[in-house]
Amino acid sequence: MPLYSYRCKACSHEFEALVQPSDVPVCVSCGGGELEKLVSRPASEGRSRDLLQRARTQAAREGHFSNYNPSDRPLR
Repeated sequence: MPLYSYRCKACSHEFEALVQPSDVPVCVSCGGGELEKLVSRPASEGRSRDLLQRARTQAAREGHFSNYNPSDRPLR
């Protein structure tokens, strides 16, 4: 599942979301559906681990674990 950056047109909140092609994301702040997809900069070599951890943390909050090994999933 790719990680995309968005800006909400209603409240100008910027956020990242793991989005499947069939999903339509909504703003995590106001719930608005009018989002602008932002151009992401490539991650530098040293930041890749941090980006992966943030993506996994967000996936855990949203309940998306289909692309992780069972050992990567947090214990509940």
